[in-house]
Amino acid sequence: MIGTQEESQRVINVGLLLYTGCQIAMIYGMTDLLEVASRFSKDRGGPIFIVKKWSKGDDGSIISSFVVERPEEARPDIVVVPGRVTGPATQMEALPFIDWIKTQYGQGTVLASSCAGAFILAETGLLSGRTVTMHWVDVEAFRSRFPTVELAPDRITIEEGDLITAGGLMAWTDLGLRIVNRFLGPTIMLETAKFFLVDPAGREQRHYSSFMPRLTHGDSAILKVQQWLQKGDSLETALPDLAARANLESRTFTRRFKSATGLTPAEYVRQLRISKARELLQFTRHSVDQIAWAVGYQDTSAFARAFVNLIGISPREYRRRFSAEDKM
Repeated sequence: MIGTQEESQRVINVGLLLYTGCQIAMIYGMTDLLEVASRFSKDRGGPIFIVKKWSKGDDGSIISSFVVERPEEARPDIVVVPGRVTGPATQMEALPFIDWIKTQYGQGTVLASSCAGAFILAETGLLSGRTVTMHWVDVEAFRSRFPTVELAPDRITIEEGDLITAGGLMAWTDLGLRIVNRFLGPTIMLETAKFFLVDPAGREQRHYSSFMPRLTHGDSAILKVQQWLQKGDSLETALPDLAARANLESRTFTRRFKSATGLTPAEYVRQLRISKARELLQFTRHSVDQIAWAVGYQDTSAFARAFVNLIGISPREYRRRFSAEDKM
Protein backbone atom coordinates (compact mmCIF):
# COMPACT_ATOMS: atom_id res chain seq x y z
CA MET A 1 0.00 0.00 0.00
CA ILE A 2 1.09 3.58 -0.58
CA GLY A 3 2.07 5.36 2.60
CA THR A 4 0.88 8.71 3.93
CA GLN A 5 1.59 11.58 1.54
CA GLU A 6 2.56 15.16 2.27
CA GLU A 7 -0.20 17.70 1.84
CA SER A 8 1.57 18.96 -1.29
CA GLN A 9 1.35 15.55 -2.99
CA ARG A 10 -0.81 15.97 -6.07
CA VAL A 11 -3.45 13.29 -6.45
CA ILE A 12 -5.56 11.99 -9.33
CA ASN A 13 -8.95 10.73 -8.19
CA VAL A 14 -10.11 7.60 -10.01
CA GLY A 15 -13.69 6.43 -9.51
CA LEU A 16 -14.55 2.79 -10.26
CA LEU A 17 -18.31 2.42 -10.72
CA LEU A 18 -19.75 -0.75 -9.18
CA TYR A 19 -23.07 -2.21 -10.29
CA THR A 20 -24.72 -5.62 -9.96
CA GLY A 21 -22.57 -8.38 -11.44
CA CYS A 22 -19.79 -6.09 -12.69
CA GLN A 23 -16.39 -7.64 -13.37
CA ILE A 24 -14.72 -7.82 -9.96
CA ALA A 25 -11.42 -8.97 -11.48
CA MET A 26 -11.26 -5.64 -13.28
CA ILE A 27 -11.99 -3.68 -10.07
CA TYR A 28 -9.18 -5.30 -8.11
CA GLY A 29 -6.81 -5.61 -11.06
CA MET A 30 -7.19 -1.95 -12.02
CA THR A 31 -6.66 -0.95 -8.39
CA ASP A 32 -3.41 -2.92 -8.23
CA LEU A 33 -2.20 -1.53 -11.56
CA LEU A 34 -2.85 2.07 -10.55
CA GLU A 35 -1.28 1.56 -7.13
CA VAL A 36 1.93 0.22 -8.71
CA ALA A 37 1.96 3.17 -11.11
CA SER A 38 1.50 5.54 -8.17
CA ARG A 39 4.49 4.02 -6.42
CA PHE A 40 6.70 4.58 -9.47
CA SER A 41 5.40 8.14 -9.84
CA LYS A 42 5.85 8.95 -6.16
CA ASP A 43 9.50 7.87 -6.36
CA ARG A 44 9.99 10.60 -8.96
CA GLY A 45 8.05 13.21 -7.03
CA GLY A 46 5.05 12.92 -9.33
CA PRO A 47 1.31 12.66 -8.63
CA ILE A 48 -0.40 9.54 -7.32
CA PHE A 49 -3.78 7.93 -7.87
CA ILE A 50 -6.52 7.72 -5.28
CA VAL A 51 -8.85 4.86 -6.24
CA LYS A 52 -12.40 4.85 -4.89
CA LYS A 53 -15.37 2.59 -5.52
CA TRP A 54 -18.68 4.29 -6.26
CA SER A 55 -21.97 2.43 -5.96
CA LYS A 56 -25.68 2.95 -5.34
CA GLY A 57 -26.49 3.51 -1.67
CA ASP A 58 -29.58 2.37 0.19
CA ASP A 59 -31.27 5.70 -0.52
CA GLY A 60 -30.52 5.50 -4.24
CA SER A 61 -27.72 8.08 -4.20
CA ILE A 62 -24.25 7.28 -5.56
CA ILE A 63 -21.77 6.98 -2.69
CA SER A 64 -18.07 6.22 -2.49
CA SER A 65 -15.87 3.98 -0.39
CA PHE A 66 -12.10 3.91 -0.60
CA VAL A 67 -10.23 1.03 -2.17
CA VAL A 68 -6.94 2.78 -1.40
CA GLU A 69 -7.78 4.79 1.71
CA ARG A 70 -7.30 8.53 1.55
CA PRO A 71 -8.80 11.44 3.49
CA GLU A 72 -9.58 13.51 0.37
CA GLU A 73 -13.18 13.68 -0.81
CA ALA A 74 -12.66 15.35 -4.18
CA ARG A 75 -14.81 14.43 -7.16
CA PRO A 76 -13.30 11.89 -9.57
CA ASP A 77 -10.93 13.12 -12.27
CA ILE A 78 -11.95 10.02 -14.22
CA VAL A 79 -14.86 7.59 -13.81
CA VAL A 80 -14.33 4.03 -15.06
CA VAL A 81 -17.27 1.70 -15.74
CA PRO A 82 -16.31 -2.01 -15.82
CA GLY A 83 -17.86 -4.67 -18.00
CA ARG A 84 -19.86 -7.69 -16.89
CA VAL A 85 -19.29 -11.35 -17.73
CA THR A 86 -23.04 -12.09 -17.83
CA GLY A 87 -23.79 -9.40 -20.41
CA PRO A 88 -24.34 -5.64 -20.58
CA ALA A 89 -26.43 -3.67 -18.11
CA THR A 90 -30.05 -3.09 -19.02
CA GLN A 91 -31.57 0.36 -19.26
CA MET A 92 -33.16 -0.09 -15.83
CA GLU A 93 -29.85 -1.20 -14.31
CA ALA A 94 -28.10 1.86 -15.74
CA LEU A 95 -30.80 4.32 -14.67
CA PRO A 96 -29.57 4.96 -11.07
CA PHE A 97 -26.17 6.09 -12.36
CA ILE A 98 -27.17 8.35 -15.27
CA ASP A 99 -27.64 11.67 -13.45
CA TRP A 100 -24.51 11.14 -11.37
CA ILE A 101 -22.36 10.39 -14.44
CA LYS A 102 -23.75 13.43 -16.27
CA THR A 103 -23.03 15.63 -13.26
CA GLN A 104 -19.41 14.45 -13.07
CA TYR A 105 -18.96 14.91 -16.81
CA GLY A 106 -20.40 18.40 -16.61
CA GLN A 107 -17.68 19.28 -14.11
CA GLY A 108 -14.88 18.08 -16.39
CA THR A 109 -14.52 14.45 -15.33
CA VAL A 110 -13.16 12.10 -17.99
CA LEU A 111 -15.38 9.08 -18.70
CA ALA A 112 -14.02 5.59 -19.37
CA SER A 113 -15.37 2.09 -19.84
CA SER A 114 -14.09 -1.43 -20.29
CA CYS A 115 -15.90 -4.08 -22.32
CA ALA A 116 -19.69 -3.69 -22.01
CA GLY A 117 -19.37 -0.86 -19.50
CA ALA A 118 -19.95 1.40 -22.51
CA PHE A 119 -23.66 0.48 -22.32
CA ILE A 120 -24.02 2.41 -19.05
CA LEU A 121 -22.14 5.41 -20.43
CA ALA A 122 -24.26 5.36 -23.59
CA GLU A 123 -27.49 5.45 -21.57
CA THR A 124 -26.53 8.97 -20.46
CA GLY A 125 -26.76 10.24 -24.05
CA LEU A 126 -23.23 11.63 -23.79
CA LEU A 127 -21.81 9.20 -26.36
CA SER A 128 -24.01 10.33 -29.24
CA GLY A 129 -21.78 11.09 -32.21
CA ARG A 130 -18.72 9.65 -30.47
CA THR A 131 -16.69 6.56 -31.41
CA VAL A 132 -16.29 3.73 -28.89
CA THR A 133 -15.06 0.17 -28.70
CA MET A 134 -16.25 -2.83 -26.69
CA HIS A 135 -16.33 -6.63 -26.67
CA TRP A 136 -17.25 -7.93 -30.13
CA VAL A 137 -19.96 -10.18 -28.66
CA ASP A 138 -22.03 -7.14 -27.63
CA VAL A 139 -21.67 -5.11 -30.84
CA GLU A 140 -25.07 -5.86 -32.40
CA ALA A 141 -26.93 -5.31 -29.14
CA PHE A 142 -25.16 -1.99 -28.69
CA ARG A 143 -25.92 -0.84 -32.23
CA SER A 144 -29.57 -1.68 -31.73
CA ARG A 145 -29.84 0.27 -28.48
CA PHE A 146 -27.60 3.22 -29.40
CA PRO A 147 -27.71 3.86 -33.16
CA THR A 148 -26.22 7.36 -32.84
CA VAL A 149 -22.95 6.06 -31.34
CA GLU A 150 -20.17 5.01 -33.72
CA LEU A 151 -18.58 1.62 -33.05
CA ALA A 152 -15.03 0.50 -33.85
CA PRO A 153 -14.93 -2.99 -32.29
CA ASP A 154 -11.62 -3.88 -33.97
CA ARG A 155 -9.84 -1.35 -31.77
CA ILE A 156 -8.46 -2.35 -28.37
CA THR A 157 -8.76 1.14 -26.95
CA ILE A 158 -10.06 4.47 -28.20
CA GLU A 159 -9.17 7.75 -26.52
CA GLU A 160 -11.09 10.86 -27.55
CA GLY A 161 -10.10 13.57 -25.11
CA ASP A 162 -12.78 13.28 -22.44
CA LEU A 163 -13.73 9.68 -23.31
CA ILE A 164 -11.69 6.46 -23.19
CA THR A 165 -13.16 3.05 -24.06
CA ALA A 166 -11.60 -0.41 -24.15
CA GLY A 167 -12.86 -3.65 -25.70
CA GLY A 168 -12.76 -7.17 -24.31
CA LEU A 169 -13.00 -8.52 -20.78
CA MET A 170 -9.25 -8.28 -20.21
CA ALA A 171 -8.82 -4.95 -22.01
CA TRP A 172 -8.95 -3.24 -18.62
CA THR A 173 -5.16 -3.70 -18.57
CA ASP A 174 -4.88 -1.62 -21.76
CA LEU A 175 -7.35 0.88 -20.32
CA GLY A 176 -5.33 1.08 -17.12
CA LEU A 177 -2.14 1.78 -19.04
CA ARG A 178 -3.96 4.47 -21.03
CA ILE A 179 -5.01 6.11 -17.77
CA VAL A 180 -1.46 5.92 -16.42
CA ASN A 181 -0.07 7.39 -19.65
CA ARG A 182 -2.60 10.21 -19.60
CA PHE A 183 -2.19 11.30 -16.00
CA LEU A 184 1.33 10.17 -15.02
CA GLY A 185 3.08 10.15 -18.40
CA PRO A 186 4.68 7.61 -20.76
CA THR A 187 7.71 6.84 -18.57
CA ILE A 188 5.54 5.68 -15.66
CA MET A 189 3.24 3.83 -18.07
CA LEU A 190 6.15 1.87 -19.53
CA GLU A 191 7.53 1.05 -16.06
CA THR A 192 4.09 -0.17 -15.00
CA ALA A 193 3.70 -2.27 -18.15
CA LYS A 194 7.11 -3.83 -17.53
CA PHE A 195 6.19 -4.61 -13.91
CA PHE A 196 3.06 -6.46 -15.04
CA LEU A 197 4.85 -8.13 -17.98
CA VAL A 198 2.53 -6.39 -20.44
CA ASP A 199 3.84 -5.17 -23.79
CA PRO A 200 1.81 -2.05 -24.65
CA ALA A 201 3.30 -1.81 -28.13
CA GLY A 202 2.28 -5.38 -28.91
CA ARG A 203 -1.24 -4.98 -27.56
CA GLU A 204 -2.10 -1.57 -29.00
CA GLN A 205 -1.55 -0.47 -32.55
CA ARG A 206 -2.75 3.06 -32.20
CA HIS A 207 -0.14 5.65 -31.29
CA TYR A 208 -0.86 7.47 -28.04
CA SER A 209 -2.35 10.88 -28.66
CA SER A 210 -0.25 13.81 -27.50
CA PHE A 211 -3.24 16.16 -27.18
CA MET A 212 -4.91 15.89 -23.80
CA PRO A 213 -7.29 18.83 -23.43
CA ARG A 214 -7.64 20.54 -20.08
CA LEU A 215 -11.16 19.77 -18.84
CA THR A 216 -11.15 20.48 -15.11
CA HIS A 217 -10.86 24.28 -15.27
CA GLY A 218 -14.35 24.88 -13.86
CA ASP A 219 -15.59 27.20 -16.63
CA SER A 220 -18.84 25.49 -17.65
CA ALA A 221 -19.41 27.69 -20.71
CA ILE A 222 -16.00 26.83 -22.14
CA LEU A 223 -16.33 23.15 -21.19
CA LYS A 224 -19.61 22.99 -23.11
CA VAL A 225 -17.84 24.23 -26.25
CA GLN A 226 -14.95 21.80 -25.73
CA GLN A 227 -17.33 18.87 -25.43
CA TRP A 228 -19.17 19.98 -28.56
CA LEU A 229 -15.92 20.32 -30.51
CA GLN A 230 -14.78 16.89 -29.31
CA LYS A 231 -17.66 15.25 -31.17
CA GLY A 232 -15.72 15.99 -34.34
CA ASP A 233 -18.42 17.42 -36.58
CA SER A 234 -17.47 21.03 -35.98
CA LEU A 235 -13.80 21.48 -36.87
CA GLU A 236 -14.57 24.24 -39.40
CA THR A 237 -16.49 26.36 -36.91
CA ALA A 238 -15.61 30.07 -36.89
CA LEU A 239 -14.82 32.01 -33.73
CA PRO A 240 -18.15 33.94 -33.67
CA ASP A 241 -20.05 30.64 -33.81
CA LEU A 242 -18.02 29.18 -30.94
CA ALA A 243 -18.56 32.32 -28.89
CA ALA A 244 -22.29 32.20 -29.59
CA ARG A 245 -22.42 28.58 -28.45
CA ALA A 246 -20.88 29.70 -25.16
CA ASN A 247 -23.29 32.66 -25.07
CA LEU A 248 -20.34 35.04 -24.86
CA GLU A 249 -19.01 37.98 -26.84
CA SER A 250 -16.08 36.93 -29.08
CA ARG A 251 -13.38 38.80 -27.18
CA THR A 252 -14.62 37.55 -23.81
CA PHE A 253 -14.90 34.02 -25.17
CA THR A 254 -11.32 34.08 -26.50
CA ARG A 255 -9.96 35.36 -23.18
CA ARG A 256 -11.85 32.80 -21.11
CA PHE A 257 -11.04 29.97 -23.51
CA LYS A 258 -7.31 30.71 -23.31
CA SER A 259 -7.48 31.00 -19.53
CA ALA A 260 -9.35 27.70 -19.19
CA THR A 261 -7.54 25.54 -21.75
CA GLY A 262 -4.14 27.18 -22.12
CA LEU A 263 -4.77 27.53 -25.86
CA THR A 264 -6.49 30.03 -28.11
CA PRO A 265 -9.60 28.68 -29.86
CA ALA A 266 -7.63 28.47 -33.13
CA GLU A 267 -4.80 26.53 -31.47
CA TYR A 268 -7.28 24.20 -29.80
CA VAL A 269 -9.14 23.45 -33.04
CA ARG A 270 -5.79 22.90 -34.78
CA GLN A 271 -4.88 20.30 -32.15
CA LEU A 272 -8.22 18.54 -32.68
CA ARG A 273 -7.78 18.60 -36.45
CA ILE A 274 -4.30 17.10 -36.30
CA SER A 275 -5.37 14.46 -33.76
CA LYS A 276 -8.16 13.38 -36.13
CA ALA A 277 -5.74 13.42 -39.06
CA ARG A 278 -3.35 11.12 -37.19
CA GLU A 279 -6.17 8.64 -36.68
CA LEU A 280 -7.14 8.74 -40.36
CA LEU A 281 -3.52 8.31 -41.44
CA GLN A 282 -3.22 5.25 -39.22
CA PHE A 283 -6.51 3.51 -39.88
CA THR A 284 -7.61 4.42 -43.42
CA ARG A 285 -6.20 4.40 -46.93
CA HIS A 286 -7.46 7.90 -47.72
CA SER A 287 -4.95 10.10 -49.49
CA VAL A 288 -3.26 12.93 -47.61
CA ASP A 289 -5.29 15.39 -49.70
CA GLN A 290 -8.55 13.66 -48.71
CA ILE A 291 -7.56 13.65 -45.05
CA ALA A 292 -6.60 17.32 -45.14
CA TRP A 293 -10.04 18.15 -46.52
CA ALA A 294 -11.81 15.85 -44.02
CA VAL A 295 -10.29 17.62 -41.02
CA GLY A 296 -10.98 21.13 -42.29
CA TYR A 297 -7.99 22.14 -44.43
CA GLN A 298 -8.68 23.22 -48.00
CA ASP A 299 -4.95 23.73 -48.63
CA THR A 300 -2.91 20.51 -48.35
CA SER A 301 0.35 22.40 -47.90
CA ALA A 302 -1.13 24.32 -44.95
CA PHE A 303 -2.25 21.00 -43.46
CA ALA A 304 1.24 19.52 -43.91
CA ARG A 305 2.87 22.53 -42.24
CA ALA A 306 0.48 22.36 -39.29
CA PHE A 307 1.08 18.62 -38.97
CA VAL A 308 4.87 18.99 -38.96
CA ASN A 309 4.69 21.84 -36.45
CA LEU A 310 2.70 19.73 -33.98
CA ILE A 311 3.98 16.19 -34.62
CA GLY A 312 7.50 16.78 -35.91
CA ILE A 313 7.21 14.65 -39.05
CA SER A 314 5.21 14.91 -42.26
CA PRO A 315 1.81 13.22 -42.71
CA ARG A 316 3.32 10.75 -45.19
CA GLU A 317 6.16 9.85 -42.83
CA TYR A 318 3.68 9.45 -39.98
CA ARG A 319 1.64 7.03 -42.08
CA ARG A 320 4.78 5.09 -43.04
CA ARG A 321 5.71 4.61 -39.39
CA PHE A 322 2.32 4.04 -37.79
CA SER A 323 -0.20 2.85 -40.39
CA ALA A 324 -2.25 -0.04 -39.04
CA GLU A 325 -3.44 -0.82 -42.57
CA ASP A 326 0.06 -1.89 -43.57
CA LYS A 327 0.25 -4.25 -40.60
CA MET A 328 -3.03 -6.09 -41.28
